[in-house]
Amino acid sequence: MAKWQRFLWLVFALALSSCRQDMHDQPRFKALAQSDFYSDLRSARPPVEGTVARGQLRSDSYFYTGKVGSDPGDYMPFPVTEEVLKRGQERFNIYCAPCHSRLGDGNGMIAQRGFRHPPSYHEERLRKAPLGYLFSVMTDGFGAMPSYADQIPADDRWRIVAYIRALQLSQNATEADTSGQQVPSPPAQFEEPGSGATLAVPVPRSAEAGEEQK
Repeated sequence: MAKWQRFLWLVFALALSSCRQDMHDQPRFKALAQSDFYSDLRSARPPVEGTVARGQLRSDSYFYTGKVGSDPGDYMPFPVTEEVLKRGQERFNIYCAPCHSRLGDGNGMIAQRGFRHPPSYHEERLRKAPLGYLFSVMTDGFGAMPSYADQIPADDRWRIVAYIRALQLSQNATEADTSGQQVPSPPAQFEEPGSGATLAVPVPRSAEAGEEQK
């Protein structure tokens, strides 16, 4: 055998010795497979106690609960700006208005259809309720109202709280609150077609139609 052939065989042998399959063939469990190694026969193990998922530390407990200790707090966890109120109004109209109505009087369309009427936000009790109480009701639910924690992120729940408080102020504002300026009445809202509450809208006649009737 020529020297170059022996050299090729040597290179080939070295290459084979380096091709290990330990990572590919290592012992492992298939997902949800049974294992006799553990007493409960489950190969999938629960997380270590105290494990916190990434992004779920929630070190600011007030932001996520609305409570200081066991009592509801009465302050916003971030500044209230025009953008915050606009976002709060948008989320309120989507998630809250169907029951509470856009005025917050508890006469939303679902309540009009026979569902239990929620209390009006303009009751003295709720006008004086701490902001954290409104947040915790959205988070945990109350009475016939379920929790909205899965549908509405915590920051949007706080924006809704800010808008509810602004809504309460707007519906109970006095002339002194507006520095003597007259508060314009909100435009009339269209009712659902067929409810009988929508007034007929006159159709303007064209000049030709008017001349024909003459």
